[in-house]
Amino acid sequence: MRILRLRNVMEKTGLARSTIYKYIDAGTFPKPIDLGGRSVGWVDSEIDGWIADKIQERDAVS
Repeated sequence: MRILRLRNVMEKTGLARSTIYKYIDAGTFPKPIDLGGRSVGWVDSEIDGWIADKIQERDAVS
């Protein structure tokens, strides 16, 4: 299991920080895990799953 920090999540998804947190608040993006102190991270496989879901949504419309 790999943990991604915010910068890596932003690079992987192409989303801005504010958009990631907006989606988290809306319940449409994986929640971060607390790494201690003020540090959080995301499970890499959960981000991959979110991206795969977006691809399926796109393909379902076509």
